[in-house]
Amino acid sequence: MTIKLLTIGKTDNKHLQSLIDDYQQRLGHYIKFEFDVLPDIKKVKHLSESQQKDKEGELILSRIQKSDVMILLDEHGKQMDSISFSNYLQKHMNSGLKSLVFVIGGPYGFSEAVYKRTNGKLGLSKMTFSHQMVRLFFIEQLYRGFTILRNEPYHHR
Repeated sequence: MTIKLLTIGKTDNKHLQSLIDDYQQRLGHYIKFEFDVLPDIKKVKHLSESQQKDKEGELILSRIQKSDVMILLDEHGKQMDSISFSNYLQKHMNSGLKSLVFVIGGPYGFSEAVYKRTNGKLGLSKMTFSHQMVRLFFIEQLYRGFTILRNEPYHHR
C-alpha cells in the first residue's frame, strides 16, 4: 500500500520543512509514502472563497485515482488517539488497498466536489493550526502509528 499526503502550497518555513523531511525519511522504513504538494492558486485576490475552494478542489481531484481511498484532514472529522490511528492504518493495510490518500485543503477548506468524493474525514484537533503545521503534525502521527504497529519504543504507552 502507498500512503500519500496531498497538500496545497509549499511549506515556507525552512525549520518546519526540515522536520517534515525528517519524518518523511523515517516513514520510508515502514511504507511507501508520497508527499504531493500542489501549487497555490494564482490571482486569488479576484476570487471569492467559494471560487478559490472550487479551483483547489479541481486540482485535488485531478490527483485522485478512482481506486484511491481519500481521507480529508478536516476540523469536523473523526478524532482518534495515536493507538486508534495506528489501528486505523492497519485496517486499511489489511484490506488490500492500493493507495490511501490524506488531503490537507487550502485556507478555506474543501469544495463540495471534494466532500462528495471523500471516503472519510479525520480531525487532528478541535484547535486550529496553520496548514503548514498540520503537515508536520500529521506526518509525525503517521510515523508514530507505524512505530506503534511495530511495537517500537518511540510511542510510550
